[in-house]
Amino acid sequence: MEKRDYYEVLGASRNASEAELKKAYRRLAMKYHPDRNPDDEAAEKHFKEAKEAYEVLADAQKRSAYDQFGHAGVDPAAGMGGTGAAGFGDIFGDIFGDIFGGGAGGRRRGPGRGSDLRYTLELSLEDAVRGTETRIRVPSHVRCDTCSGSGAKPGTSPNTCGTCDGRGQVRMQQGFFSIQQTCPDCQGRGSVIGSPCVDCSGQGRVRKTKTLQVKVPAGVDEGDQIRLAGEGEAAAGAAGDLYVQIHIKPHEIFSRDGDNLYCETPVSMAMAALGGEIDIPTLDGRAHLKIPPESQSERVFRLRGKGVRNVRSNAVGDLYCKIKLETPVNLNRKQKDLLRDFDRLLKEGGERHCPRENSWTNRLKIFFNDIVS
Repeated sequence: MEKRDYYEVLGASRNASEAELKKAYRRLAMKYHPDRNPDDEAAEKHFKEAKEAYEVLADAQKRSAYDQFGHAGVDPAAGMGGTGAAGFGDIFGDIFGDIFGGGAGGRRRGPGRGSDLRYTLELSLEDAVRGTETRIRVPSHVRCDTCSGSGAKPGTSPNTCGTCDGRGQVRMQQGFFSIQQTCPDCQGRGSVIGSPCVDCSGQGRVRKTKTLQVKVPAGVDEGDQIRLAGEGEAAAGAAGDLYVQIHIKPHEIFSRDGDNLYCETPVSMAMAALGGEIDIPTLDGRAHLKIPPESQSERVFRLRGKGVRNVRSNAVGDLYCKIKLETPVNLNRKQKDLLRDFDRLLKEGGERHCPRENSWTNRLKIFFNDIVS
């Protein structure tokens, strides 16, 4: 089946900025994430499609290739890129050093470098906002301690490959053309192992599950990544990196968009009409919110500085609280009679008390009169 255009998948224009792409992906990820749509295959498909699109477009090199060649430009089978484990732009550098360092997509893998790995770390909204430290267990290939990664049995050493003389490459002559390719005997290593290590069978690495400590900076968001340099797959050359991808679990009260938080709180008819003060939750505890008299349902109140501290700029977002007018239920006879009397008194006051209802009624009269005439 033909793939959809990545920009179309995210609902973004082709000249969208990195921030706009990230916002579009975050919106789709929150909408279609499997945690919010259990057993929904269609939602899972949309989530994977959006994730794949963002992995490509968030990487400057892959986006450029995609803009020029379409899906063929980032298809590993076409030899022009791919959406591997380091597809997201790495907004963080090495957790032990340059925390805002370069991204994964900009570094070219050298000969014999190990594969990069990705680990999804689920966080509560509170931990994402405040930052945390946690341990993760990651299965991967690590250097064999028995042979120190050489692949040769202790007491022996790898021998120089006789086919390529240790170069790892051989040159093939075909007519007027000379073609250089990886040595078929040593697979580019430049050496061959006569007596392989019994613990790793000559591979120089073994499969293990390692435990790593991850420091999560305050303010991380859905889709952000933390790079642990050298914690990926081991290889004959340098080890790959491990990319810890952040997934924030849905919250019972708050939703998040960038540095801002959003919540809803129910208010009674009396509170909305007469005004008053209510307590609303924030991530720092309770906050007092004054409800002005005659407030309408869906009104949004802004609490400055009660959002999320930005992981890069240190600026703090806001909390937006929407009030939802709650219609009373399970009324007894006395309460119903009082409401009927109250409604009658309001209607006697006409437009003074219910301007929207009266305006709507007048427009209906004009509408029906036009139809009759």
